[in-house]
Amino acid sequence: MEDSINIKLTAGELSLQECYGFVDDKSCGGLSIFVGTVRNHTKNKEVFKLEFSAYEPMALKEMALIAKAAIDTFKVTKIAIHHATGTLGIGQVPVIIAVSSPHRDAAFKACQYAIDTLKETVPIWKKEFFEDGDVWVNPHP
Repeated sequence: MEDSINIKLTAGELSLQECYGFVDDKSCGGLSIFVGTVRNHTKNKEVFKLEFSAYEPMALKEMALIAKAAIDTFKVTKIAIHHATGTLGIGQVPVIIAVSSPHRDAAFKACQYAIDTLKETVPIWKKEFFEDGDVWVNPHP
């Protein structure tokens, strides 16, 4: 199973090519990739930057559990889940999820499952910065 799962939590820049390269497989006809980017507004307020922090040991464990569940549930071949920590500016990428499977439907479903579950269960917290202050978006996963 370890050859089919790639998990990363890093203060460095995420690489779409690294995720694509990991899930690329000649037996797969479907590849689904989700790239989350920092947008410049939320709830009619201008956002200047985001800050992500994580409880790393638990975050990595939870991300691996999500990946395993995606493989078991949707019968996908490979999955990469990468998330950034630290301060990110507008347009930067805090999360990439890439999935490959023999058929596209499973890849789509597994990718959506992975991002939705990550946001609900993984101990990664996001702080938004505005002109008039800042706010923790998800004080607890």
